Amino acid sequence: MKGLWLENKQLQLLTNIPVPEPTPGEALVRVLRAGICNTDLELLRGYYPYTGIIGHEFVGLVEQGPEHLLNKRVVGEINAACGHCRFCLRGQPTHCENRTVLGIVNRHGAFAEYLCLPIQNLHPIPENVPTDAATFTEPLAAALEIQQQVILNRDDRLLVVGDGKLGQLVAQTLALTGCELLVIGRHPEKLAHLKARGIPTGLVDAVKERAFDIVVECTGNAEGFAIARRALRPRGTLVLKSTYAGNLSLDASSLVVDEITLIGSRCGPFSPAIELLATGKVDVEPLIHAHYPLNKGLSAFEEAQRRGVLKVLLDISN
Repeated sequence: MKGLWLENKQLQLLTNIPVPEPTPGEALVRVLRAGICNTDLELLRGYYPYTGIIGHEFVGLVEQGPEHLLNKRVVGEINAACGHCRFCLRGQPTHCENRTVLGIVNRHGAFAEYLCLPIQNLHPIPENVPTDAATFTEPLAAALEIQQQVILNRDDRLLVVGDGKLGQLVAQTLALTGCELLVIGRHPEKLAHLKARGIPTGLVDAVKERAFDIVVECTGNAEGFAIARRALRPRGTLVLKSTYAGNLSLDASSLVVDEITLIGSRCGPFSPAIELLATGKVDVEPLIHAHYPLNKGLSAFEEAQRRGVLKVLLDISN
């Protein structure tokens, strides 16, 4: 089969990769569509020493698996857990000590014609959700994870730093809570997507220092972190929603003096994400920048790395 293979921070299109064979408890999925996200780009920069097929945002058809899923469109949770370590037994499989992670840690990913995942990781997609939109399930679930970790009150002042792919989804999900929200970024054309939905937006100079109860940092860069930190009031909460390729320098003393709560946030709940897509409570269509066939995957990555580009989708098969 064809797939995009990463090795030594170099990406190449291979055409002779064996079709994976599902182990007991797994399903074989033919990938229809897959999305390039910032984590994929960070892997190219050395965020994690991974070798293999990358990609973890996908929609596919089950070709081998339980009867109730055969030939159904599915999306998949990316962490494959062991089920018996201390984190699994506590109901925290995303932190399984023995986990593999689709396209990130010891498990070939979605930028190929086929992938395998545990059956329990797969979620059918309702017929009214287009395949393109369903590709956003994984990052939308990640956006929803914030609400699993932080108690939000209607009178809280929230700031989202970053107008990229993840920042857009985080903003839309937080707006549904009714909190006082501001989203800042550097691209008026991106912020316009949120403004059209009635979400307050602004450029960096719109941020007042020490004015927000909760700040979600979605840029994954040092400048974004610095803006987020300045905006946070004493005893506020700073949520880090992006991976960082390099080391991040910070003033630890100020975190202590201001008694800041720092929360890392990544994978989230799929079922509520699918519900939001099915009911149209979030709109992902404006976030789609371009489609590329798999055999043009290297060009797709070049496009995805251009400044200002939102979601690039790979059409794997139709």
